[in-house]
Amino acid sequence: MQTRDKTELFETMPVPRAIISLVIPTIISQIIVVVYNIADTFFISKMNDPNQVAAATLCMPPFLILSALANLFGIGGASLIARCLGSGKREKGTAVAAFSMWSAGVLALIYGVVFFSLRSVIFPLLGSDSFTYGFCCDYALWTIAVGGIPTVLSACFSHMVRAEGYAKEASFGIAMGGLLNIFLDPVFIFVFKLGVKGAAMATMLSNLAATVYFIILIIKHREVSVIRFSPKHYSTADGIPKEVVLVGLPSFLIMMMSVVSNITLNKLVVSYSNKAIAGMGIAKKTDMFAFAFTNGMAQGVLPLIAYNYASKDLDRMKKAARLAFLYSFCLAAVCSIGLFTGAVPIIRAFINEAETVAYGQHFLRIICVTIPCTSITMMIITMFQAIGQKTRPMFLSLLRKGCLDIPFMFLMRALMGMNGIPYAAPIADTLAMLISVIVFIPFWKKIR
Repeated sequence: MQTRDKTELFETMPVPRAIISLVIPTIISQIIVVVYNIADTFFISKMNDPNQVAAATLCMPPFLILSALANLFGIGGASLIARCLGSGKREKGTAVAAFSMWSAGVLALIYGVVFFSLRSVIFPLLGSDSFTYGFCCDYALWTIAVGGIPTVLSACFSHMVRAEGYAKEASFGIAMGGLLNIFLDPVFIFVFKLGVKGAAMATMLSNLAATVYFIILIIKHREVSVIRFSPKHYSTADGIPKEVVLVGLPSFLIMMMSVVSNITLNKLVVSYSNKAIAGMGIAKKTDMFAFAFTNGMAQGVLPLIAYNYASKDLDRMKKAARLAFLYSFCLAAVCSIGLFTGAVPIIRAFINEAETVAYGQHFLRIICVTIPCTSITMMIITMFQAIGQKTRPMFLSLLRKGCLDIPFMFLMRALMGMNGIPYAAPIADTLAMLISVIVFIPFWKKIR
């Protein structure tokens, strides 16, 4: 797929235009992914059963582990593929792609089987009770046990084809899956009367469709793409596993620490009521909409930075990074303001249950203010990943989720009760941003 026009995008196209070409499709696909995640919660909420909403919320952390696996091999592989293309090492790029996709698929299979086998132990630990356990099992069967492989591979493929310059195609595949999920949700939930199980089946089928799309896309462009499906290209030589895993590890850790953070948050909130965790779940799903801009900007600009760093065009790389920082922060700020001012009608659009709405708008107004800070931290982590840095993005990823927010959850609960728990997010993300900037500035000044 690395045709002449794609080389032009990375090497000679004006930087603002190149960023827009890569970022806009990625942001759109991220928004649609968030919309279909929100759609799950929205349609489940329309049954006005807080227990089913709570079950979907409790299943979110183990489902996020699949996204963590996709990030580990997808982002790690994409960064190395882009650098291989920038330095003319196409054969190594093929080996990187094979290693990434096969490793991701096998680990997704193992995780799905192990998790579902241990569901009777895991779900009570996550906070489920007799009212939510059955719903949790139904949701996990289709999204994790059956749908784990397509969920991981569709995301992994999107990162790799984007690294070759095909941002529009990558984004279309993810967007197509999201739109299909939005269409299937009401069909399975209301027409077939499957409830939360129907939402899970819709998610599985949409990710499977996206995976099939990417396979067809790659086969169609097999003559110019470095991506190959044959296991014979799988290689652990030339430091490929180390390079892929260590570069992708910060993104993996972000998701894994999000899992730990969400589990902790769920356990703290569910101790009050299922209505509280239902409201919190709606708030967190809605808040993901603003983070779509941050994630889309970071993932979209990563190949441009990686390619120009490998080809030694550091002026172009730095210009791209500066513009990406600016765009990401401004978009995040606009979204944060919109969510804060519209918190009550947004939550009420999901569920018309007074206590759940009260909890949801309280959580949303607090957690949404941290989005601009997170946009800066995420772009700094992406910069380090794009150029192959390992320890710095890993440190910042661990710092952002888990190391700061979990202690603050317990502290704020001790000081203010349940209403104080959501304040942990803005406090932790602000501190993480400040530390990220302190780490990044000396590095930025040394780039010549």
